[in-house]
Amino acid sequence: MVRDGYIYGLSLLAVAAVLAWVTRGWGWSIAPVVLAAFFLWFFRDPNREIPAGKGLIVSPGDGLVTETVALSTPEGPRQRISIFLSVFDVHVNRSPISGVLTSVRYQRGLYLNAMNPASADRNEQNIVTVRGEGMEVTFKQIAGLLARRIVFHHSEGETVERGQRVGLIKFGSRVDVIVPADAELRVKVGQRVRGGASVLAAMPTAEGGRG
Repeated sequence: MVRDGYIYGLSLLAVAAVLAWVTRGWGWSIAPVVLAAFFLWFFRDPNREIPAGKGLIVSPGDGLVTETVALSTPEGPRQRISIFLSVFDVHVNRSPISGVLTSVRYQRGLYLNAMNPASADRNEQNIVTVRGEGMEVTFKQIAGLLARRIVFHHSEGETVERGQRVGLIKFGSRVDVIVPADAELRVKVGQRVRGGASVLAAMPTAEGGRG
C-alpha cells in the first residue's frame, strides 16, 4: 500500500474513535470509518509481473485505453496511447521502459474531465521522457476532474527499470504514452490494461510479451 493510504486511513479511524468517545455511540463514526476503508483500498499497490523481452513498452498505469492516435511532433511522427484511470483503478504509476530520465517537466493547468481529449494538453500534468532500449518514450501523468496532486519520485538523469514504480496520481486521472511511430501497438480502444504488466506496444524487433 502507498504511504498516503495509511495517513488518510488511520487519521479517519482516529476521528471515528474520537466521535464515538464524545457521543458515547458509533452512529457519528460510521462515515469516517467508511472513508477510512475507501482510502486504505484506493491506495493499494499490488505487485506485478513485469514482461521480459527486448523493445517492450508497458503501461504506466491501470485503466481503460480510450484513444490511440498518430501524432506529428517537432521530433518527428509518434503514436499516442491514452489511458483513463477511474477512481476504482490502482493509481500507482510505473516506468514504461528501462532507461534514463532525460526530461521531467511539471506543467500547471486545468482540471478538465480526463475523458476529454483537451485534457491531454490543457490539464495539470507531469511530462516524463525515458530514453533507453534503443528508443525514447514519453508519458504524461495528467490530473483529472478529481485529481489534485501528481506525485513523481525521481529526477532527470536517474535510471529506471521497466515496470518500476515511479509515482502516483491521486484520484481520477489520465496517463498518455507517446511511443515511436514504428512501434507495433498491442492494445486497442476499449481494452483494460494493468500498470507494469500490460504491453502497450513493441518495437519491430521485439518478441513475445503480448498482454
